[in-house]
Amino acid sequence: MRIAVTGGAGFIGSHVVDRLQEAGHTVIVVDVKRPHRPDVAFRQADLSDLGSMVQATRGCDVVFHLAAVSNVNDAFEHPVATVRINITGTVNVFEACRRNDVSRTVLASTVWVYAGASGDGPHDEEAPFHLPSAGHIYSSSKIAGELIAHNYDELYEQPFTILRYGIPFGPRMRPELVIPRFVQMALSGDPITVHGDGSQFRNYVYVEDLADAHVLALSDVAENEVFNLEGPRPITIRHVTETIRDVLDIPMKVEFGSTRPGDYAGEEVSGEKARRVLGWTPETSFEEGMRRYIEWYLAELDGKVERAIEA
Repeated sequence: MRIAVTGGAGFIGSHVVDRLQEAGHTVIVVDVKRPHRPDVAFRQADLSDLGSMVQATRGCDVVFHLAAVSNVNDAFEHPVATVRINITGTVNVFEACRRNDVSRTVLASTVWVYAGASGDGPHDEEAPFHLPSAGHIYSSSKIAGELIAHNYDELYEQPFTILRYGIPFGPRMRPELVIPRFVQMALSGDPITVHGDGSQFRNYVYVEDLADAHVLALSDVAENEVFNLEGPRPITIRHVTETIRDVLDIPMKVEFGSTRPGDYAGEEVSGEKARRVLGWTPETSFEEGMRRYIEWYLAELDGKVERAIEA
């Protein structure tokens, strides 16, 4: 297949590109920056420009739409830009796919949508939402994106697949994310500051496991379906700090502070449908994934030091 990946130069997108390429597909990265590998096509495009997206997705069989404001702190600080990118950008992608007769649009969503889920967990893909409880502009923008996907199928017969990500982690994480910041603080000897008491949890999913699910989502059985892609078990933020300490084997100081506005405390989410329909289960434990990530991080750090010395 000929597959475009919006956000294909980013953290998750770059791993999805790797897996699609390995599976034998022709991959086109649609992004504002160049991809991490030279053997894929690149089309520079702005999500907020419909014409740009129509041009970038022309001739594609499938479009994976991963580009978004995904940092919740950025979403909090810049709500208008978040709506423009996550909502207007998403409708531009779906409209571009409609105009180009793309056979399927795969939308990256998030388990943060379950902040507004009603009832006790674990929540499956049919869980009803209480919209006033969504709690964050980021969650609301993702719920809106999912509504757009359903609308385009209902009104224009544009098929979709929605993938609700657990919290991804692994090599190539952006430095402003929680785990990279904690690792950098630990290595610098600075106290790690946790928002809240550390009991809030995430179902962290190793990014290479997550990327595997995207290849499986190309199956016909995934058309017009929603899937939770969760990590193997809930991980508290306190456990994140403890795992970093154990892997690095250095003393660390952790300080607890006020909770962020609208922070996602964590909800139990079921991954049963992805296992049953796609045959996907995450294989990498949080501890093993952290070991791999920190090895990668230290290697990158050594490389930067060497390049600085050479310069």
